[in-house]
Amino acid sequence: MTEVVVAGGGPAGLVAARRLADAGADVRLYERHHDLGGRVRTLRRDGFVFDRGFQVLFTAYPALRRELDLDDLDLRYFKPGAVVARPGERSTLSDPFRDVDAALETALNRDVTFRDKLKVLGLRRELADESDRELFRGRDATTREYLRDRGFSEKFVENFAAPFYGGITLDRSLGTSKKVFEFTFKMLTVGRIAVPARGMAAVSERLAASAREAGVDVVTDETVTDLDPNGRDPTLELGRDSTAADAVVVATDPKQARELTGVESIPTDAKGCVTQYYAFDGEELDAGQRLLLNAESDAPNHVAQLSSVAPEYAPEDRNLLSATFLGVPDDPEEDLAAATARTLDSWYPERRLDLETLHTSRVEFAQFAQPPGVHGRLPDVDAPDGPVYLAGEFTEASSLNAAMTSGRKAAKTVAEDLDLE
Repeated sequence: MTEVVVAGGGPAGLVAARRLADAGADVRLYERHHDLGGRVRTLRRDGFVFDRGFQVLFTAYPALRRELDLDDLDLRYFKPGAVVARPGERSTLSDPFRDVDAALETALNRDVTFRDKLKVLGLRRELADESDRELFRGRDATTREYLRDRGFSEKFVENFAAPFYGGITLDRSLGTSKKVFEFTFKMLTVGRIAVPARGMAAVSERLAASAREAGVDVVTDETVTDLDPNGRDPTLELGRDSTAADAVVVATDPKQARELTGVESIPTDAKGCVTQYYAFDGEELDAGQRLLLNAESDAPNHVAQLSSVAPEYAPEDRNLLSATFLGVPDDPEEDLAAATARTLDSWYPERRLDLETLHTSRVEFAQFAQPPGVHGRLPDVDAPDGPVYLAGEFTEASSLNAAMTSGRKAAKTVAEDLDLE
């Protein structure tokens, strides 16, 4: 039987492994951590759910719908739009077509102009009909340039786009490729934002279960330290041991993938973030299931009342908030918590929140940087020498959708090259 080794147990590796097993290969997957999922992992402690950094699912992701049954994830949904917050002021901006209750408040919102609201509706109609493939072709620009070229006001850019899309791309300057903006805007137009009731790790757990059901031999706590692609059967070094296979799929993080394969076009410039989780007692904040966007600064960039979205994220008598800071500030945990407390006090002067810091998640490599033009320079899945292949978001774009898409493409290429069924 044809043997294939997959190095890396994140979403890309799990999808590739499962699809190769379905095609008839004998598949072994090695993951250096004890838990599978790569960056899509969750810590569950004392009745609370802490995702590895602030993460959400876009339910319209094509790869998500292709690889998983959304009903299995037991999703909990955010409300459309967000609450724009600054000292002493909070205002709601939402989608009037899907959030009728907030339609009047959105229409009267002064944080963006009336012309901006009309332009959002026009952009919504335009991008909903574009294919995902077309969105990543053609001329590129920064998101900030794109919005200004389309006539959006400075108020829209600074009050809404910078904190909202800055939170998605971890780039409040909006220097990220406009192709990322268009794709995510479309996903928000045709789908919703959600989290699984048990945390984002539910995605990885379902992918892992499917891989094992297909016959994949999953080995955790095992690091691939070296790869020799020469000869008919590439060889991997695994600490004190080594193994060979007919083909190897490298689905590790970008830095390790570049080291193992020598493919220099794998992007390694990182965007990071720090997310803190807090508990508080009493009534929930009036933002409810909407994100709170910091219109003044990125300290923090946005706040989410997760227990309002997914009550399962906290014990029944507690509220759970997350606050996300862009970059990876090395400030002590207590300083970050103090910044969040000051910000919330300024947003909600009518009440005093006694925040209890529960957990801090520092993610140095949450995404690879996506400036204009980067997507045309990413490697193909068959870029390495020999029967070695790549599976990871770094072959597509920086998102969960891209990771799973890459896993599917890698498996298809391997199956074709090895004449699998």
